[in-house]
Amino acid sequence: MDGHPGNFSYWNNTIAVGSGEDIIILSVITGSQTAVLSGHTDQVESVTYSPDGISLVSGSYDETVKLWDMQTGGVVKTFYGHTRFIASVSISADCTRIASGSWDCTIRLWDIETGVCQCVIEQETSVERVSFHPTDPQHLLSICNDKVWQWDINGHQVGPTHDWSCAVFSPDGIQFVSCYERAVVVQNYSSGVVIAEFQIPNDSILHCCFSPDGKLIAAVIGTTIHIWDITGLEPHLIETFTAHKMYINSLAFSSPSSLVSISIDRLIKFWQISAPSSPVMTHPKSTFPTLNEIGSITLQAKDGIIITSDLYGVVKTWDILTGLCRRSFQAPVTFNKYDQTNEMTLYNQDVQLINGRLIIVWYADQKINAWDVESGELLFAVDEPNELIGLKILGDGSRIFCNYEGFIQALSVQTGEIVGKANVNDILYGSLTTDGSKVWGYTLGWDFGTLGSLPVQLPNIPPDRLHPNDTMLWDTDLCRIKDTVTGKVVFQLSKRYGKPVDVQWNGQYLVACFLPVEVLILDFSHIL
Repeated sequence: MDGHPGNFSYWNNTIAVGSGEDIIILSVITGSQTAVLSGHTDQVESVTYSPDGISLVSGSYDETVKLWDMQTGGVVKTFYGHTRFIASVSISADCTRIASGSWDCTIRLWDIETGVCQCVIEQETSVERVSFHPTDPQHLLSICNDKVWQWDINGHQVGPTHDWSCAVFSPDGIQFVSCYERAVVVQNYSSGVVIAEFQIPNDSILHCCFSPDGKLIAAVIGTTIHIWDITGLEPHLIETFTAHKMYINSLAFSSPSSLVSISIDRLIKFWQISAPSSPVMTHPKSTFPTLNEIGSITLQAKDGIIITSDLYGVVKTWDILTGLCRRSFQAPVTFNKYDQTNEMTLYNQDVQLINGRLIIVWYADQKINAWDVESGELLFAVDEPNELIGLKILGDGSRIFCNYEGFIQALSVQTGEIVGKANVNDILYGSLTTDGSKVWGYTLGWDFGTLGSLPVQLPNIPPDRLHPNDTMLWDTDLCRIKDTVTGKVVFQLSKRYGKPVDVQWNGQYLVACFLPVEVLILDFSHIL
């Protein structure tokens, strides 16, 4: 799935982007650079992955097209023939041909196996973009001078020209979206029937693209991205993102609910679409934030990871030692729920790695839900009329602790049945911490023992030598680590680090997450 106009391309959590004479390969999950492809002698203007991700094609100001092996990072072939720089490249669905468009006013079709130019298509002016049909390797589109042309691989025009500055196929090739000035039009490719049409009040539309499932359209206007839902009887705008300081020059969906954009400010940004089925809200207190605020954090030191889940349902596992993201999943829910005062409700979600399976639980619409991330299976959804204040899965995966006003309740992870209950006689706002069968809120704790046994209240002082104290008191700006033997504070986080959203502690590591998107990992082994 390539971006438009083509100086970056996305495939399977990997981004290739032209950077001067080189091509930089980045991991979407970790954000780190994984490879550099060097071989061009001038600026790389266009890159695109093959549909199978095995190869990459690039076009450059050096007037050459190169085919790269993505397993070795080496050049497989170089294609010569253009007399001016290459503006766009595309690979056919069957991976047998490359199309290249150049400012020499030609499109060249290359046989990948032999390297021979099979066809030269003359255009009126310089070619801005070429794109093979995603399922039919016999047809392609080209754009030049704000006109779209349709061709077969023999160089014959197979349809009328259209006054469009951008045209992109849907992933299944059944539809295509076109832009001209302030209009976005979605049509059936075969019949030309208009499926949806949108107008932008200001400025001209630069680029557009389909989501992988064909349900969403994204278009770029200057520094702003507009997203429409084209399903149903009334297609509508659902999201608007504005954060780049300079024009966005490339855009692609990385999943049905996320986007990648690149701007001439040289920044790559990732966007999570929060509500694909609902019209966009305009009241400032009703709109969801565009950053992925982290809502919970889980420490699993024995597995060498921490797990975070953000308010849009994105679950990530992170390596404790390196801080790099290992895996990323999209849960079937967004957690950006607002209460009646329009304040964001946190602590209503948790994730644990249980016997190699990521399990996520959340509270929404008066139900407690449990979901197996790996299999996509909903384990249970049980009614819960009481408003939850906190939610935490026990480390051994046997129980879920729920914090209500006045009591803590334990549920079975497998069935959702109640297996224990403790009267707190107090309000324990915020997150819970667990240690074996013990659960803590502030310095109040209970031992729930084995499944079905009655919980026993613990002494007010936690048994650990070092323990985070008052970490969730939002009317203070301090997060303290105390030595419970001497009573002295051995470490202290203050100001914005004094107000974590969620904290987990195992006696060596303390992990905390902060709004909007920061995670802190502290190793106390040198103190112990």
